[in-house]
Amino acid sequence: MNQTHTTPMGPLSFIQRFVTLGVVCAGVAVGVCPGGFPAAASESLATAADPLQADLAGFQASVEPLLQAACLDCHGPDASEGNFRIDTLNPDLINGGDVEWWLDVYAVLSKGEMPPAEAEPLEDDDRVALVTWLGSQLRQASLARQAAGGRSSQRRMTRYEFGYALQDLLGLPFDFARDLPPDAASTDGFENGADTLQLSASTFMAYHKAAREAVERATVRGEPPPPLFWTVTMQEAAKEAWPPQEAALEAIRHKHEADEASTAEQLQQELDQQLATFQAAHPRPYHKQLTSGRTSPIQWSYPEAKHAWLPADTRAETPSDTDVVAVIPPRQKLTVELGDRVADAGILEVRLRVSRPADAEGPPPSVQLEFGWQASNDSQAAVRVSPRDEVVEAPPSAPQTILWRLEASEILPRNNVRGINKLGDLPNPSEFLRVVNSTASSGDLQLHSVEVAGPLADSWPPQSHTRLFGGHDPSRVPPADEKAVARELLEAFMTRAWRREVRSDEIDRKLQLFASLRPQAEDFQEAMLEAFAAVIASPHFLQLGGEEPLAPSGLATRLAVFLWCSLPDEQLRQRAADGSLASPGALAEEARRLLADPRSRRFCEQFTRQWLGLDRLDYLEVDRGRYPAFHPLLAEAMQKEPTAFFTELLQNNGSVLDLLSAEYVLVNERLAHHYGITGVVGNEFRRVAVAADERRGGLLTQAGLLAMNADGVDSHPLKRGVWLLERLLDDPPPPPPPAVPRIDLADPEIAKLTLKERLLDHRNQAACRSCHERIDPWGIALENFDAIGGWREEVGGQPVDATSTLFNGQQLDGVAGLKRYLLEARAGQFRRAMIAKLARYAVGRPLTFADHAQVEAIAADLDERGDGLATMIEVLVESDLFRSP
Repeated sequence: MNQTHTTPMGPLSFIQRFVTLGVVCAGVAVGVCPGGFPAAASESLATAADPLQADLAGFQASVEPLLQAACLDCHGPDASEGNFRIDTLNPDLINGGDVEWWLDVYAVLSKGEMPPAEAEPLEDDDRVALVTWLGSQLRQASLARQAAGGRSSQRRMTRYEFGYALQDLLGLPFDFARDLPPDAASTDGFENGADTLQLSASTFMAYHKAAREAVERATVRGEPPPPLFWTVTMQEAAKEAWPPQEAALEAIRHKHEADEASTAEQLQQELDQQLATFQAAHPRPYHKQLTSGRTSPIQWSYPEAKHAWLPADTRAETPSDTDVVAVIPPRQKLTVELGDRVADAGILEVRLRVSRPADAEGPPPSVQLEFGWQASNDSQAAVRVSPRDEVVEAPPSAPQTILWRLEASEILPRNNVRGINKLGDLPNPSEFLRVVNSTASSGDLQLHSVEVAGPLADSWPPQSHTRLFGGHDPSRVPPADEKAVARELLEAFMTRAWRREVRSDEIDRKLQLFASLRPQAEDFQEAMLEAFAAVIASPHFLQLGGEEPLAPSGLATRLAVFLWCSLPDEQLRQRAADGSLASPGALAEEARRLLADPRSRRFCEQFTRQWLGLDRLDYLEVDRGRYPAFHPLLAEAMQKEPTAFFTELLQNNGSVLDLLSAEYVLVNERLAHHYGITGVVGNEFRRVAVAADERRGGLLTQAGLLAMNADGVDSHPLKRGVWLLERLLDDPPPPPPPAVPRIDLADPEIAKLTLKERLLDHRNQAACRSCHERIDPWGIALENFDAIGGWREEVGGQPVDATSTLFNGQQLDGVAGLKRYLLEARAGQFRRAMIAKLARYAVGRPLTFADHAQVEAIAADLDERGDGLATMIEVLVESDLFRSP
């Protein structure tokens, strides 16, 4: 059949259309598997090898008459709304060229969006017949595409995968990818797509440079550098604060001695008044003498480095019974200046002795550490260097010790005049630590002492050096043995880096490189480092996928890249080598092991960030005048919540439907306060049950996701609706047509309308109606949330109206109604959307129509095993989709 249409109903990819299929239509359940193709069409994937035939007889007998009766008036020879005609579509979905159009037809029929509300309704039995036939034929067409092959997941490592892989390869927790150019995201939001990750010459040079720097940082030469030690007690720091106070008291005594009329009572009264001023608390950090209660404000300024503490060559004992502390009020910082001799590399040990006041009540404070410098008025920086905030609960009589071990080379930026100017010059080359009271509530922090030591090494040479050179000392390898030692070291390193057994000729080529470099190199070590860097910069390290079918080593790599963003470990490589990874259940077993490892945190962070588009939170701007409670630490909590929630769900194998609605949240104190949840103390995220009013729980009501889909001033139903459709339901709306009219806020009649009324007015314009009818209702249901995700009952003195009607006639009563509808009518669609998103991320390429049958098979398997998120991953990695190129 010829076709006269020119553009599809919407620019959705095959897989995006696929996951929208088979939902409850206008309250009538069509006879399909939840969210997928009809159960009767669920034949084994093995039939993909058999000849597949289009059911043209079934189309002519039962489908074509129904389509003509229901659709021809709007999509036929007399009218072709949306440039679409139903009568010209080729009914041969296996061999014809109109599969994408039939996917659109399937989607709108199964969601109840067609026929439109003003047209004659389609009988339930007729809708079931249409959906059943189309679902069966679409599945057959997908099997045919799958059998034809043609997909490729070959790509280079992403920036973050390269960094994590070097961390695991070299055994160092450094950010090796810091200076690499960022990777562009695909249209679906993922950064690891084969469609965007090519290995150009410039990319290769950048990765080679990063590899060379990495192996340099992993190795050492000569003897370990001598450490320096700073010992800073508040007793010593405050020693100049008390003499002026003693002098003031002594002056009062002398004055009264000279006054014959003065009485002892008058003297004591004036002394008490003066002491009271000396014992006052201060809004900023201050020293306090515990026995007398006297206080003195702490002043710090950067010129002349007059506050810098000098290091010693040996560690000094810190007194355990000091009488003076530094009191740091909530959200205040105390500067401890260390001068210009902090090491460039190596471990810095920072040890704090801290307590809370003896009479303290309420929640305990938290402490974090910053490193920074101020060279001049317009040159300064400070960054947080403590990996987590520590809770301080000890009394002053028994202060607790907090130890942080920091890698100096990972602290950036450093003072750029250090080593150039001298202490006392301007710009000032000094650097400092800042002890921060990071509590979200009230509660002073008392600092007794600070000890700093570095650079330190746990062993020499360090383990990272030994990973490259084994038991060999590169400075002592005899010239006659260099070639044999180089071959031994290269073979071991190449096997780990290339994730497989390496061939003799491959080792020979790297050995030839070493031999060509050795005459120009300073020594054996320098030539070997360049050879190691070449191993890392090789396509055998940088390239992923591309095998057809995937070899066991390729499967091991795909699994490790999926769940660790890195290389397979020794056990996974061994199982690939001995063939046991191919046995039934082996991939699922290894997936469980990898997910139990702390490195799976990388998967949680990267997948949620890319899936949900969390990069928008990096650039969140909020009207602080309208939202004075919005604080950088609240913004930080908003950023962390989605990942914390996803991680909790994965660790407990919770239902994926909890992502839509859950009876718990993952919050810290700041976020809990924002949500109106009481009883949460501290900066660590923890699981908290929430009331069943559905204001919180699940992704839809998380403040960060709501805020990034607002405009910083007010909510934005359009942004929120588009995000929900794209990210959660994998059903993105079509782009707006050209020359769409904007809402004219200068019009006084428009300006006085509520936001919902403005959208309704905008929707009444013909050019805008078709898109907005499919988008706005989803976002309007979230109108009870303001621009930073806070709950509100009214806007501008008017009650919030969060009721809306979907395109299929479904009424949504606010966020509670939205959640209920998604769980009752769109759960199958969401499951398949999650499968598609996870699969897309796991295989590193966009899914195509050829993958539809595989997604359906995964969904069918998952239906039998429950909705657990970890279970979904296990089913996915055992699937043919995961094992295919």
